[in-house]
This record gives sequence, C-alpha cells and structure tokens, in this order.
Amino acid sequence: MTLALYFARRFAIVAGSVVAGLGALVVLFETIEHLRIYSASGIGLRGALALAALAMPMQLYALLPLATMLGAVALFVALARSSELIATRAAGRSALRALAGPAAAALVLGLVATSIANPLAVASAEAHDRRIDALLGRAPAEVGSIGREGLWLRQATETGQMVIRAGGVNADGSILSATMFLELGPDGLPLRRIDAARAELGPGFWSLAEVKLWRFDSDNPERDAQSFATGTIPTDLTAARIRDSLGRAEDVSVWDLRAAIAALERAGFSSTAFRMQLQSHLVLPAMLAAMVLVAAAFTLGHGRGGGTGLRVLAAVIAGFATFILADFASALGASGRIPVTIAAWMPPVVAALGALTLLLHLEDG
Repeated sequence: MTLALYFARRFAIVAGSVVAGLGALVVLFETIEHLRIYSASGIGLRGALALAALAMPMQLYALLPLATMLGAVALFVALARSSELIATRAAGRSALRALAGPAAAALVLGLVATSIANPLAVASAEAHDRRIDALLGRAPAEVGSIGREGLWLRQATETGQMVIRAGGVNADGSILSATMFLELGPDGLPLRRIDAARAELGPGFWSLAEVKLWRFDSDNPERDAQSFATGTIPTDLTAARIRDSLGRAEDVSVWDLRAAIAALERAGFSSTAFRMQLQSHLVLPAMLAAMVLVAAAFTLGHGRGGGTGLRVLAAVIAGFATFILADFASALGASGRIPVTIAAWMPPVVAALGALTLLLHLEDG
C-alpha cells in the first residue's frame, strides 16, 4: 500500500506539472490569437490575456488524456533511470503492481475533472463568449431554448419581437406542432396571439395550418377571435439558426446533460450528440487510466539496453493514436452511425486491453 501511494504521489506531481505546462502554452497561443482577431476592436494585452485565461479551462479539459499520457511517460522513464523499478522487482513486487498507484490516481483525476472541472470549464467558456459579445457590441446569438413546456423561440418583427412556443418539432427544426406565436409591441406589451396546429418554416416565412388569431386591442379578444385554415407569418429565422441556437453538447455541463437530453427528446429533437457527450464525460476516468497503461506498456522497462528514446516515441504515438481513435469514435457516435455506448467505451477498453497484453508479455518479475 505504501509503495502504491508513493507511485501515485509521484504520478500526481508529474501529471500536475504537465497540465500546468500545457495550460501555459494554451494561454500563450490563445492570447496571440485573440490579439490577432480582435486587435481592431481595441483589445489590449491585458484583455487578450483575460480572454485566453477564460478559454483555457475548456481546452485543458479536452487535452487531459494527452496530458495524462505524457505525465505517465515522464514518470516511468524517471523511475527506470533511477532504478526504482529494479528495486521494486528485487523486493519481489511485480512491475504490474507498480501501475496500481498511477492508474488509481488517474481514475481519481478523471472523476475530479468530470464532476468539478467540467462545470467550471463550461462556466468559464460562457464567460469568454459573453466578453467577446460585449467587445464586439453584439447581442447574444441565442434565439431559442427548450423548457418543460416545449421549444421557445424569438424573432424580430417590424413592431418589436415575437415569441414562439412549440409543443413539438421535427428533427431538423423546420416543422413545429402545437404552436403559439405571441407578437409584442415596442413597449413589450402583447399585440396579438396566433395559435396553429402546424407551422412549417419556408424561405422567410412560417406557413401555418389550422390558425386561430386573437387581437389584444379588442374589448373582448375571445369574442372577436378569428379562425383560418391556413396563414403565413414573416420570419428571419432559418432551420440552421434554430438548431444552432439550442446550443452544442460541449457547452452543457455534465450535471445538466441529462436534463438537456430529456428536454430535447420531449421537443422532438435528436439527443444523440448530447448522449454521446454524456458518455464521453462518464468514460473520462477510464480513458485516463488507459492512457497510463499505454504509457507503461512502452516505458515500464528495466532501464537497461538503451532504446529509451524509441520507447518514449512509441508510447507517445500509441497515446495519440488512442486519443484520435476516441475522437473518431465520438464523431461516429454523435452522428448516430454507431451506438453511443460503444463509441465512448470502445477506445479506452481496446487501449487498456492492448497495453495489458503487451505488459503481460514483457513482464518477467
């Protein structure tokens, strides 16, 4: 137990150093990029640094598997050079038992990153986007949201704004059902309400079916309500804007993803991308532990015979291959090509089994 805690502590220190180094690089590159893009808006070095610091947590969260792999490589190379692994074997301990501490530390790191770091990173990214909007003097791009009552949208009109609520929507956002259109005047007061059983989005207009219209300037809106078989309402919305306004799965905290998935499914949208994102968060601890095993498979040697550079290169290549495989599988899962559970869990499981196979083949302690 003491030996496992020692190796776990060493791994935590090395992995923390790698994460800090990557964070510094991310801030540097993001600062340069923000200065390049927003220099015309009057952003200074201090403003660019602040924006880079806000963008950094989300970038680091995405790079955490690679940081874990690099930290594990650095740890095992250092242990081999200091002959600590040889001493471990001489004491009758298998080198595989030396992996228990770093692998457990990686699991804990993944749990902390998923449960605590991810919500903080999402909040930081949202603050970054708000600062960009304020810097450019533009309004937030969102035109809709999903709640318990269904899909809510808003659009501009000649007199003010129009709020739209739909009980259901098709997969691409072009057809709404059980729809209510509430037109507001410049003072924010309602001018008229239009209910439609169906609203189909065309180029610049909503095509309505089974329409009922109430005008609120009437003494008795219900008495003077009018019904029509069809109707149209001008709009500046497009199906793409409606889909994009509902947010990306990456912009939702792990603690809010289940509610977002349920809301999407109630509204009739596909929740595949959000379910894939949830599985990606849940699998992160296993992915980090798999990265430790991949690093160990190539660098957990006796420290004799040379070839350390080649082993490190092989470990880095294998780690990057695992990272790319996970990203590719995630894209397939988000698009619905393969089940999301398989897409999320296959890469770390394959990587861990492959690394353990190689370790068992090479281990003679």
